[in-house]
Amino acid sequence: MPRAIWSGSISFGLVNIPIKLYNAVSRKGVSFHQMDGRTGARVKMKRVSSADGTEVPYEQIVKGYELSPEHYVLIEPDELDALDPEGTRTIDIEEFIDLADIDPIYFDAAYYVAPTKTAEKPYTLLVRAMEEQGKVAIARFVMRTKQYLAALRAKDGKLLLSTMVYADEVAPAEEIPELAAVNDVKVSDKELVMASQLIESLSADFEPERFRDEYRDRLLELIERKAQGEPVVVPAEAPAETGVVDLMAALEASVAKAREARRRHPTAADGDAPSGEGAEAEAPADTRLATPEPASQSA
Repeated sequence: MPRAIWSGSISFGLVNIPIKLYNAVSRKGVSFHQMDGRTGARVKMKRVSSADGTEVPYEQIVKGYELSPEHYVLIEPDELDALDPEGTRTIDIEEFIDLADIDPIYFDAAYYVAPTKTAEKPYTLLVRAMEEQGKVAIARFVMRTKQYLAALRAKDGKLLLSTMVYADEVAPAEEIPELAAVNDVKVSDKELVMASQLIESLSADFEPERFRDEYRDRLLELIERKAQGEPVVVPAEAPAETGVVDLMAALEASVAKAREARRRHPTAADGDAPSGEGAEAEAPADTRLATPEPASQSA
């Protein structure tokens, strides 16, 4: 049974709604320990001083902020404690806005907001009012000594809370030279029409269940095989593709391939419509407009 990670109340105007927060996302990554390849024993880390290599007791460790290379200002634990935001245990709604006004780049972690037993009616009233108005609440609250900016939105009769990054934490796109260069790129009407046809051919209803973390699946399969003592053969790395194909030729081939794939494998978006020339296509895994330059990958 899920456990609440935070409890408090939603506050707006003179209304307070007692609630609890639950994680809406459970990451399913695979964790590894560092091991000694010679003996198979776990590797343990020690906190040592860079000055003389001696181990530093935990109670003697403080935080330091680097002002310049090898020049730090030390911050004591009690100094940090004095800066902690006041934990009022309330999610203070500051304003209601349209969801379309929020760039998705600002969204961070997601949580379910559940009412306590005595708060079901005001909770439901807030949800329905937000659904009718089509509004999202922007709020602030403190969790684990950190102050968060958050968005509250109504979905299917329930409230969801997404923590948000602050504006000064978003890197300006203008700082990326490759993005600045695209402002001067010209495309022809024919290329735009063909690209639009490809997008239409690949359009479908989003079904998240169709997508899996294939790397994690292969990794878990590898772990299981090695745990069972089965031999593992590492395949030779395929040569990286290089060069850029003709854009129009790639678009035309991609549209034709997408339409053929849709005729053979209709998606849920097609419903019961018969397959034919006008049918939409499921995205083939290897459809591309241009072959990208090879990039290095790290495990």
